[in-house]
Amino acid sequence: MSNLDLKPAPTTCGREASSGPVQDLLTGRLVQLGESTAVRRLLPNLGRRMVGAWCFVDHYGPDDIADEPGMQVPPHPHMGLQTVSWLHKGEVLHRDSLGSLQTVRPYELGLMTSGRAISHSEESPRPHARYLHGAQLWVALPDAHRHTAPSFEHHPDLPVVTAPGLRATVILGTLDTATSPGTTHSPLIGADLALTEGTDLRLPLVPEFEYAVLAMTGRIDVDGVPVEPGSMLYLGCGRRALPLLARSDASALLLGGEPFEEKIVMWWNFIGRSTEDIAQARADWTTGDRFGDVHGYAGARLPAPELPAAPLKPRGRER
Repeated sequence: MSNLDLKPAPTTCGREASSGPVQDLLTGRLVQLGESTAVRRLLPNLGRRMVGAWCFVDHYGPDDIADEPGMQVPPHPHMGLQTVSWLHKGEVLHRDSLGSLQTVRPYELGLMTSGRAISHSEESPRPHARYLHGAQLWVALPDAHRHTAPSFEHHPDLPVVTAPGLRATVILGTLDTATSPGTTHSPLIGADLALTEGTDLRLPLVPEFEYAVLAMTGRIDVDGVPVEPGSMLYLGCGRRALPLLARSDASALLLGGEPFEEKIVMWWNFIGRSTEDIAQARADWTTGDRFGDVHGYAGARLPAPELPAAPLKPRGRER
């Protein structure tokens, strides 16, 4: 999914990870994607830029799109990151400049590694399901892997961890003894947690990771804090377990990873290390063939916005 903001501000990523557990409740900023899809943007946020290597989190729906076109994101470029498509309801048709054509359905992993350059589009198929509900996430690639060859993976069957009242689908990384088949380039975890009403448990965590929980549906208390659907609780580092209490049937995304050590620049749909990186990527999308072409999308590709006048300063975890 793209950042469709035509006047994107430079995003300084990341921010200092806490040295211990915290409770920092983040609310989403409403952003319009196309004509009929609005998302709640949780990362980057004024209060928090990254969670491990996770650097972009949009939550959308549930939306009734029976009489709407649904998601319509034109061809656009990416560099230096991975995109993670995750659905609870609906379908998203993915096309990219590698020639990939794949419909991603609920609880299937659509993972695109942009590496040095890729372009893609996302749209609700025609005809499509009545409801659309999901999350779109980005993972920043470390410097050693940010120039890798682009790729797209589709994993319809993901490992599941179960406990009384819990069904956890491992999207990326490892949870307990289950490891996702999705390719990762830094230590991280992404898991979908489905809990039945009344479930009260402690989820094992890695103390070296920082974590956040995005509520998707239902009523859930995370470490004693009520987290409403479309909001996210940042939890910091140093935890070995996370208390969860489902006050109704509920679902949430657990995101975590080792705090990202590198200084990066995130602007529009690019992640680089300098103003020159970003300016070259924009020029290549506008006039060159570096990002390739997406064939089959019924519409024009997304134009790049103008760069800001001030230099884009790379920043890291320091405040």
